[in-house]
Amino acid sequence: MESDLRYYLRRAAEERTAAHRSVTDQARERHSSLAREFAERAQACTAPALQAMSA
Repeated sequence: MESDLRYYLRRAAEERTAAHRSVTDQARERHSSLAREFAERAQACTAPALQAMSA
């Protein structure tokens, strides 16, 4: 089973690729927005682990 972190990282990469390949500005913007959202979720997954390491 894929972890949340790996899923969000994979989806962010897929959306960045889709944005790069998009033909229209609207599609490019939407894929870029989704890529940022998934990257933020991935970062949120790592925050608790980093806090635990520093404690």
